[in-house]
Amino acid sequence: MNKPILDIQDRPTAGQWVTLSLQHLFAMFGATILVPYLVGLDPSIALLTSGLGTLAFLLITKWQVPAYLGSSFAYIAPIIAAKTAGGPGAAMIGSFLAGLVYGIVALIIKKAGYRWVMKLLPPVVVGPVIIVIGLGLAGTAVGMAMNGPDGNYSLLHFSVALVTLAATIICSVLARGILSLVPVLVGIVVGYVYALAVGLVDLSKVATAKWFESPDFLLPFADYPVRITAEIVMLMVPVAIVTLSEHIGHQLVLSKVVGRDLIQKPGLHRSILGDGTATMISALLGGPPKTTYGENIGVLAITRVYSVYVLAGAAVIAIVFGFVGKVTALISSIPTPVMGGVSILLFGIIASSGLRMLVDSRVDFGETRNLVIASVILVIGIGGAVLKISESFQITGMALSAIVGVLLNLVLPGRPQAAENLFEEEKSSDHVA
Repeated sequence: MNKPILDIQDRPTAGQWVTLSLQHLFAMFGATILVPYLVGLDPSIALLTSGLGTLAFLLITKWQVPAYLGSSFAYIAPIIAAKTAGGPGAAMIGSFLAGLVYGIVALIIKKAGYRWVMKLLPPVVVGPVIIVIGLGLAGTAVGMAMNGPDGNYSLLHFSVALVTLAATIICSVLARGILSLVPVLVGIVVGYVYALAVGLVDLSKVATAKWFESPDFLLPFADYPVRITAEIVMLMVPVAIVTLSEHIGHQLVLSKVVGRDLIQKPGLHRSILGDGTATMISALLGGPPKTTYGENIGVLAITRVYSVYVLAGAAVIAIVFGFVGKVTALISSIPTPVMGGVSILLFGIIASSGLRMLVDSRVDFGETRNLVIASVILVIGIGGAVLKISESFQITGMALSAIVGVLLNLVLPGRPQAAENLFEEEKSSDHVA
């Protein structure tokens, strides 16, 4: 590890503070606003709750873990399904329960250690489920890219998506330094400018929006009744299987970046509790579930600035942006094909990161056991299988594939004893987000 420019507890100067915090804001911005855009939530709430969630995370981890929490991609399909089943309130209830699972797991880890989690979630289970998350959203991305507002194919809209995709790819492959960490933001900006040039951007709402405007909160009891149903639980909670594994992977990589064993101090139970608390705070206000962001870990690695004060600064700026009506209106004016263009790459990267986890962990598909587990997870998840117990209780798609994968791993003979090696590889922890 290179000597840090600013270590975890170091305070930056005022000028450094603003500049370095903005870097982290830009790194998370594109992905964080894309999730609410896809699931029909208010982007300003996503920004606000990412800031509040990050501050809660830093507080719970005793200001010892420099991480930023943004919107989680793993919950896109479950949120859409929950909204379809019971409205936006159902999605928020499910998100809160998923965060509560984090709290329960954190409590168990504090008492029993963390290796049991790794044994429960080996690469042969988590890798295929991550692939399911990415490929399960492929149709959504392509539809957003190709179709106009009427739902029919539009060459003009598709051209916007292709320009956006090309800009994102070029930035990902050729950019250096900080620019290499914000390809999504660069792609959105380039696609937006092209869409503006071809007449697909409506700026009227930006002109009429107020500078200060309260976000569109979605509050329990006030905006929706709180009813916990088995269907909501089974739609949302099983996704925590994947996001927990993602979280542990991020903490191991972050430990290597900052040169400290964050799993031991302040402890994995604290970081998991912080992640879960951020998700619960977000759900209570109407935002998407949260997860630690690999992009921001990348910023830490490149800049060698590990200061938690910089991360806290980014969180405060995100909270302020959540109340700036002009910013919210500008985000809302981004045409659908622009988001479709970046989604094609992002969802593909999610699927590929699952494949890379299998490769990096050296999962042997010459063994029938591994082949069976991965095959069943992929077909159930991507095929959209549904286990319908009754009209009001069903387990769908990704949640069902994750549950089946865990069960197969537990019951099939020949389970390897060294399953805890799941997160030993640095590269296997890229954010599923």
